[in-house]
Amino acid sequence: MTAVRTKNRRVIPHREREAPRHEVRARAVRLKDAAAEPAPSAMPEPAPAPGAVSRGSRRGLDAFAFFVANLQTGFGPFLAVYFSQAQWTQSDIGFALTVGSLVSLLGQVPGGAFVDAVRSKRFAAGVSVVAISASALALVVWPSFLIVLLAMAAHSAASCILTPAIAAISIGLVGHARAGERLGRNASFQAMGNACAAAVMGACGYYLSNGAVFYLTAALVLPTIIALSFIRADEIDANVRTQGAAAPAESGGLRALLTNRGLLAFAACMTLFFLANAAMLPLVGSALTLRASETATALVAACIMVPQAVLAVCAPAVGRAAERYGRYPVLLVGFAALPVRGLLFAYTTDPYLLVAIQVLDGVSASVLGVMVPLVVSDLTRGTGRFNLALGAVGTAMGIGAALSTSLAGVMADRLGSQTAFLGLAVVGLAAFLLVSLAMPETRRGPEPA
Repeated sequence: MTAVRTKNRRVIPHREREAPRHEVRARAVRLKDAAAEPAPSAMPEPAPAPGAVSRGSRRGLDAFAFFVANLQTGFGPFLAVYFSQAQWTQSDIGFALTVGSLVSLLGQVPGGAFVDAVRSKRFAAGVSVVAISASALALVVWPSFLIVLLAMAAHSAASCILTPAIAAISIGLVGHARAGERLGRNASFQAMGNACAAAVMGACGYYLSNGAVFYLTAALVLPTIIALSFIRADEIDANVRTQGAAAPAESGGLRALLTNRGLLAFAACMTLFFLANAAMLPLVGSALTLRASETATALVAACIMVPQAVLAVCAPAVGRAAERYGRYPVLLVGFAALPVRGLLFAYTTDPYLLVAIQVLDGVSASVLGVMVPLVVSDLTRGTGRFNLALGAVGTAMGIGAALSTSLAGVMADRLGSQTAFLGLAVVGLAAFLLVSLAMPETRRGPEPA
């Protein structure tokens, strides 16, 4: 028996006999894995999850939107008060404001093109903020006619860059799939910034001087830049998240925008909307002055504050609704509020009800504050021309707003304020019908990995 076992026994080499069997199997598995997989040092870094943005960047963008609204509020109604106190004539005041309006209108497209071309969107936003602050400081330190004109032009040009830069940073941070929610959050913080700045600057003008408003505006550059610095540059992937895959050179530029039917339809809708909307509040102010002259100033201030409050509350919900239900139904709600508002203004005489009707203005502002950059981003996805298109739509909005006051003024002088409100309501209805018939649903699914 012993001889048979010796004959059939397999001869085991000395090296293999010294190694335990489980080590042999383990070594074979490691060799196989090493042949099938690259070395750990050569493996690529895992891609970050979509929408994974640090808390610092999110809070920084919140604060940046808030303080930018503070900066822009200083160039609102306080300008006319400051110029009047400086003994400027009405013609000089009108000319200075016109220069700012013209630069703002003509600078939308070049400003958007600049933001498309510059590599760092944070840099574009930072330069714009510094320019706005410097303009405010120049207004109060060197209030000569030429310096004021240059300051107004510089402020308008910087604003044409700042608006698309904020949109590009926002969408670059969170990606296209969560852009609606982020833009809604921006609009909410901007509305709160407008309200806070109006209160603080009004107190400065009342207790100190109107010049103090512009010193405060210039000083706001510090918290604004600090907030911008909290937004991490490495989390902004504007070329991929905002624009999608790079488009071929022949498909970019103005030609791509002029052949984009959805974008042209949206620009036409926005022109009609602002043609109907821009003159409504001035007409309401005139009506309040005639019906309640003693409290007209307070009521007009309330007419301004009510939409801002609605905007601050509703804008985030609008962004979430746009992501959940699509852009088209949300746009219909925002456009539908405009003709209803004009119709109610035409047949309302109670001053306090006029203020209450301004809730509808807040609804429209909430929708458009979110949907304009969101729809433009949808329609230009993959073209690399988001900011240029946003500037073009802004120009269309400016044209409509500029014509609105003239149209309403002629109708009010010749036919009465009630007819003027009805006429604006008809234009608003035309804008709603154009949206319902010509605008496509622009929301698309996430891009393939």
